[in-house]
Amino acid sequence: MLREETFISGLIINILLGCIWHFITFIVCVSVDTSFFNAEKKLYQPHKWEKDGKFYNDVLKINKWKDILPQHIGKDGFSKDHLDDTSVPYLDEFIMETCRAEWNHTANCMYAVILFIINNFLMAFALTIVLFLLNLPFAVIQRYNRFRLQKLRRTIIRKAEKARAKAKKLMDNTSAIQESCEFVC
Repeated sequence: MLREETFISGLIINILLGCIWHFITFIVCVSVDTSFFNAEKKLYQPHKWEKDGKFYNDVLKINKWKDILPQHIGKDGFSKDHLDDTSVPYLDEFIMETCRAEWNHTANCMYAVILFIINNFLMAFALTIVLFLLNLPFAVIQRYNRFRLQKLRRTIIRKAEKARAKAKKLMDNTSAIQESCEFVC
């Protein structure tokens, strides 16, 4: 255990172990099948207290700070910086990526359990605060953005369905007019 180590050596070992933990969660995150990050799963569903994301804006003032935090985009990765498209398939991919990023940052926070097992309470507590400060804001941003993307997706689908219904009605009216013209002519 690290309880007998000096502060500096304990800190260095904790940071190295934390980096290994983060690396492993990242590898798992990019290796696991994307179906694991399905927004319909309970893990990614909104809680009542989140009020479909309004909690994050009203209480945490997320719009004031979310854009100053960096984002990771791997080679050929998916940028979550802005919308490049508003098609349903693109939004589905974006929503899945928010689930993946949320899972990654939440899994990183689980390193806190290890911190409390291997360290004295004070060291574990201090490192856990740092760990949470470096991961929870990113997980929160993913949830907030997902709720907004899901609302946009529902709006786009609803508008497309209305447009299809309108087009069908127009086609039906056009067919009826053609039939009337054929009857008269």
